[in-house]
Amino acid sequence: MKKILIPAAALMLVAGGTALVAQMPTAAPGTKDAAKVTGGTYKVDGGHTQVVFAWDHMGFTNNMGTIAEPTGTLTLDKANPAASKVSVEFPVSNIRTGVAKLDEHLMKADFFDAAKFPTATFVSTSVKPDGATGADITGNLTIKGVTKPVTLDAEFYGAGVQPMSKKENVGFIATTTIKRSEFGMGYAVPMVSDAIELKIIAGFEKQ
Repeated sequence: MKKILIPAAALMLVAGGTALVAQMPTAAPGTKDAAKVTGGTYKVDGGHTQVVFAWDHMGFTNNMGTIAEPTGTLTLDKANPAASKVSVEFPVSNIRTGVAKLDEHLMKADFFDAAKFPTATFVSTSVKPDGATGADITGNLTIKGVTKPVTLDAEFYGAGVQPMSKKENVGFIATTTIKRSEFGMGYAVPMVSDAIELKIIAGFEKQ
C-alpha cells in the first residue's frame, strides 16, 4: 500500500481554515431591530450598494440593469432623524445590463454621455421619518449634468457589527421612479419607456 504524504503547509492551511469556520457567526450578524442603529458618520459600503433600474421595452419586456460601487457618506442623527443626511456618487461606467452592445450605447451621447458626465449623484435635502423604520428622503439627483428633485421611499433593512471589519453596518432599501427624458436621455421614447423604476440597495459602514 502506498503512503499518502501531506505537506505540513497543507495541513496548516486546512487547520487554519477549520479554525476560521469555527469562529464564524452561527447566524447573520445583521438584525431587523432598528434599536441597533447608532448615530454618527458612515461611509458607503461600495461592495454592497447598488441601484437596480428597470424599464419597459416596447411593451414586450421589463428589463433591468445595475449601477454598483458608489462612494459617499451618511450622517445619522438618531435623536433627530430629520437632521440625517446622505450623499452618494455613482460612476456611470459601472452600469451593466448584461448586454454588451446596450452597455456601450448607454455610455454614448444618446444616454449618459459618460465621457463628459462620468458620475451620477444624489444629495439629500430633507428626511421625513415615516413610521418606526421608514423615511421619505428628498434630494437632488444629478445625471448628465441635469439636477432634479427626487424623493426616495426608504426603509431600514438591517444593522449590526460586521464580523470581519468589526465595524457597525447599517442597510436600507429605497425606491423611486424617474423620467429619463428629464435628464436629457429621451432617446426612443415612447417606444422604450420614459419612466425608469429605481431600487436602491444601500449599505453603510460606521467610521
